[in-house]
Amino acid sequence: MATIDDLLKKLPPETREVFRLVWDSLSPGDRTGLQALLSGLPADINLFRLLVKLSTHQLRMAFGQKHSVAIVGPANVGKSTLYNQFVSEKSQRAEVSPLPGTTRENQMADAGLFSIIDTPGADAVGEVGEREQREALDAAASADFLIVLFDAIQGIKQTELELYKRLVEIGKPYVVAMNKIDLVRRDSAAVLTRAASSLGLSIEQIIPVVAKTGEGLPQILTAIAALEPEMVAALGRSLPAYRWQLAWRSIISAGSISAVIALTPLPIIDFAPLIVTQSVMVLSIARIYNYRMTLGRAREIAVAFGLGLLGRTLFAELSKLGGLPGWLLAAAIASSTTVVMGYASAVWFERGEKLSGETIKKLTQTMTSYLLDTLKGLGKKRPSKKTLQERRQEALQQAPIPEDHGTFEEHPKDIPADPDH
Repeated sequence: MATIDDLLKKLPPETREVFRLVWDSLSPGDRTGLQALLSGLPADINLFRLLVKLSTHQLRMAFGQKHSVAIVGPANVGKSTLYNQFVSEKSQRAEVSPLPGTTRENQMADAGLFSIIDTPGADAVGEVGEREQREALDAAASADFLIVLFDAIQGIKQTELELYKRLVEIGKPYVVAMNKIDLVRRDSAAVLTRAASSLGLSIEQIIPVVAKTGEGLPQILTAIAALEPEMVAALGRSLPAYRWQLAWRSIISAGSISAVIALTPLPIIDFAPLIVTQSVMVLSIARIYNYRMTLGRAREIAVAFGLGLLGRTLFAELSKLGGLPGWLLAAAIASSTTVVMGYASAVWFERGEKLSGETIKKLTQTMTSYLLDTLKGLGKKRPSKKTLQERRQEALQQAPIPEDHGTFEEHPKDIPADPDH
């Protein structure tokens, strides 16, 4: 979980001063918001991309013309590979080759948060090399932020050190990254220590990355975003939608598993075995919302929603109608109660509010009817667990749960926040 102090450790001295100027310009409320945002940013590059995608509209509204970030460094250190990790559209990706000098001129593309610029090697020699070096340095001079990239295998030789000094003299905020760290994994600490010593930095101020896989990219993105209040605000406004998407994935998974559990030959209206699946789901949703919680506490919350009793009541009521096999009723109700519990948990963790009992009942009835309709096509014969789980996942993708859960029209009862939150 990132904090302001964690971020500062990764910034070179000059960039740290820029950040302090930005920090000092923020109001106390904005500082608190920035702290909260940093703690909520994902460490996984694919999840970070999802957040960036959701933020794109907000960023365009805030910026109009996007800020630009240039990747600069020696030849053949993986600048184009790293550039391609940022690029939103495949058609805009750069050509990648193990041969030095593959990139001959600057190339710009949309990276969601900003415009990203790929540059030729800035340490080349000869007539062509000098032209490419001018291209790279011009891009660095016109950019708003620099990613100075080195190679963990090559290390920092005198030519790399001279280039680094020239880039620092440009006066733009920057981060230093060391690519191909996976190739020296066992000796990574020693490699980073030597590089830091050569550059006059601390080891924490060099971000280890693997450009091929995106490892280390979220740390770079966080540093860039933290220097732009508008960028931070756009990410912050997109966090609820981002978290809801992640929570919904967890809910769909738990809902489909619950339907399978209901096929187990247990007393048909005994939904107690579901509490384990539901508790794990509540715990995972809590983590998505940075809500500190134990599995025991998640179980307490799952029980508190009272959906086990509601499920048994629904089963008894629907059984009286006849015409529906017990397995179908059990699967639909087990799945619907789990989905509603997940939905209610997400609302709780996001807004600190508990949905009313009446709202939970209505949602559960709606979900049960929907899932019964989608299961009727399987016939009266009990399906295999695999078939049932696949059908549940498909159906839950289109489930009648309010998409805008943050503005659900009801008057929830406030509940006290968890003391560990």
